[in-house]
Amino acid sequence: MDDMILSVNALPEMLHRRIRSDKVRVHEDNDLIILTPIYGMDEQAKACIERLRGMFEGKLATDDYVTQKQLDKELER
Repeated sequence: MDDMILSVNALPEMLHRRIRSDKVRVHEDNDLIILTPIYGMDEQAKACIERLRGMFEGKLATDDYVTQKQLDKELER
């Protein structure tokens, strides 16, 4: 299972009361479920996430990418 982030409000009240953050990371490994609290992000972490969100904006379509790579190889010769 992939890791996922959940709001603590989605957890049963018994767990919700014991976790001191707004979100938890849920990780499953060999029938063991691990909940890891996620605390607030600093400004550097927020900026990094914003850069990652837009990293594929305006990228070439697959055919255009292959064509561009062929042109790049020809230029290297």
